Order: sequence, then C-alpha cells, then structure tokens
Amino acid sequence: MSSYQHQLEQQLQALEIRVTDNQIEKLLAYHALLAKWNRAYNLTAVRDPAEMISRHLVDSLSILPWINEQPLLDVGSGPGLPGIPLAIMRPELSVTTLDSNGKKTRFQTQVKMELGLDNLQVIHGRVEACESGPFGQIVSRAFASLVDMVNLTAHLRADGGVFLAMKGLYPEAELEQLPPGYQLQASHRLRLPGTDGERHLLILGGVPDTPANSVAPENLGRA
Repeated sequence: MSSYQHQLEQQLQALEIRVTDNQIEKLLAYHALLAKWNRAYNLTAVRDPAEMISRHLVDSLSILPWINEQPLLDVGSGPGLPGIPLAIMRPELSVTTLDSNGKKTRFQTQVKMELGLDNLQVIHGRVEACESGPFGQIVSRAFASLVDMVNLTAHLRADGGVFLAMKGLYPEAELEQLPPGYQLQASHRLRLPGTDGERHLLILGGVPDTPANSVAPENLGRA
C-alpha cells in the first residue's frame, strides 16, 4: 500500500465515508494525474502531492453526505474539484464541471477518458454563457462570493434546487448581502483531518412562497 493510499483511506475513515477498492483506485489515479499535470500546467497552487490528498481529495469529499441524487454542476471547477472526486464516489450521479480555463478543462477531459467516468460532462466556457441544465445542485469550492455565485448561476438552477457553497471561515458578511429571494437553508462545519483552519458548507436556496415553510435565521444553527 502506498503512503498516499494509506493517507486517503485513513482520512476518509475519519470522516466516516465508506469507499470501495475501485473508488480508491480511481481517486488515486486522479491524484496521480493531477500531480503529474500540475508540474507542467500549474493547475493548482498546492504543489505537494501529499497535501493534495487532504486539501483537494478529502476536502472535496467532505460534502458527500449532503449530496443528493439531483444533477450536479460544479462551477469554477478548476482541475475538477470537487466535481471529479464526487463523480468517482457517486457513479450514478450526473456531474457537470464548468470552467473558463482551457488547460484545466483539457485536464478534466483527459481524466474523464482515462478513468472511464461516463457520468461526468466537462464544459469549457463562462458560466454566464452556459445553457446546460437545469441542475438540482450547484456547488462552488473556490469560485466566487455567495452573491456572485447566486447571481451568476441562478439561470442554471432547477426549481427547488440548492447552491452548495464551500467556504473557509463562516461568511457572515456575504450572507447578509444575499439578493432577495434567497436564504441560507443550512450550515455545516466541516472537520477535516490533516488540515488546519475552518471549513464550512453553506446550503442556499430560494425563499419558499409560503411564510409557514420558511426557517427563521435564529433557527439556522451551525452544525
């Protein structure tokens, strides 16, 4: 067993994420491709392959418990994070990754081909011009502020769909600036092994038409 495999399995176990041998094999194959391509194309600022395990793979999969069965869009995906690890772990889930950087989407397309990810669609383009969807889940790991995320991707969200924003520190100021018609539905503190600093998942959605279905802000505790 390689040190990377041991690290990945230990950290996923700490998150209580069950993984098959085939999934581990594909996650490590993606990791190897990312480390290889990164040396030539600068796909990520994280240079250390061991650090990529925790800061990229495990971080991406930390939101897995909150991913449902609806088609998912990873906007501003970069080298495919979190979309590709999620597609590996959920082969029945339709995952679309979107990024405007051609070298990063070319890398994603190579990963899709080499790993046989039939549930993954890679789109090279700007989010404003994207006409795919609609998507029941729109995830962003390092794309934009909450306001920009909602405004730029609202036309891609299915009725009743949610925005899944992965953030560091809890973004109080960004939440206060959400446009009318949107609200925080839930917030989860992500406790990631092998990393320092805070991580949060914010789930945003439309404000229900009936006031009785809305959740008062004081009842939105941080898990």
